[in-house]
Amino acid sequence: MPGDPSPGSPWIPVDNIRLEIRELLEETEYGLKLQLLAGAGGLGHQVSSPRIQKPGLALTGYTEHLHPDRIQVLGNTEISYLNQLDQAAAQDHARALCAFPISCFIITKGLAPPVVFLGEAEAAGIPVLGSPHQSSTFISLITKFLEERLLPTTHLHGVLVDVLGVGVLLTGKSGIGKSECALDLVIRGHRLVADDMVFIKKKMPASLVGQSEQQIQHLMEIRGLGIINIKDLYGVSSIREKKIIDLVLELEEWDADQEYDRLGIDDRKIAILGVELPHLVIPVRPGRNLGAIIEVAARNYLLKGMGYHSARDFQERLLTRLEARQLGDEVE
Repeated sequence: MPGDPSPGSPWIPVDNIRLEIRELLEETEYGLKLQLLAGAGGLGHQVSSPRIQKPGLALTGYTEHLHPDRIQVLGNTEISYLNQLDQAAAQDHARALCAFPISCFIITKGLAPPVVFLGEAEAAGIPVLGSPHQSSTFISLITKFLEERLLPTTHLHGVLVDVLGVGVLLTGKSGIGKSECALDLVIRGHRLVADDMVFIKKKMPASLVGQSEQQIQHLMEIRGLGIINIKDLYGVSSIREKKIIDLVLELEEWDADQEYDRLGIDDRKIAILGVELPHLVIPVRPGRNLGAIIEVAARNYLLKGMGYHSARDFQERLLTRLEARQLGDEVE
């Protein structure tokens, strides 16, 4: 299936998130411990990539592979290089580097950069921040922070449940019975992640993590009953905060004129945020136990992960039997 949402698609794409440099100074959860050294006028600069760069060669004048849109981290090597230059040379190198539209510089290890470097950054309106962390420690911390804040996200109308450790995303038009299926699965001992609206974030290298919006966390809407709190009704073991999405099940009304997959030999895929996931279409009609079907789909997914594909195994056994029968006819 196509990777881009089409009209009527259940997911709503969100533009790439951008982060202002001033938000780095306000961060407390990841312990970046940043302080402003120069360039306050550029705190509104934005970053859209979770990757950082160390501009070692760029300081010497080789700027071919400089990525000004990334945060530039200067450690002991870069600062030592600038300090060993005479003032005029250091200023020339700093001016050449600051001629690029760099989002910001971050100095690690509590080092004090040359005054001429701070002056050129101030003149160019490029923020210079300082951190007491070692370069390796700081790069690890800020990469995690940026990945959390900047990776692509989307909202999707659906239900996410944890079935036997498999993240099952239920989609389908409103009123098809997604919430009722999730409630049946919770009663069977499985766990609700999100109902009605699933917030999905792409994690590197290629996985999707789903969770509920904060305002409706642990809540479920059942037509005829209204809003119920799964955590209060079934306890903390019936819910979880977030889950990697492994499988997408689309519920649709049974159509007698449509041909549904009865063997399951070919694995269908659906792309969300560029990540392909197994996709099954489950027809809905009175008398079908959807809770049991979804549980079996999760078990079958686990079985495939161990290398056993029931439908293909059946196909191979059938072909082997047909070949043996043909060989027997030739012998006769």
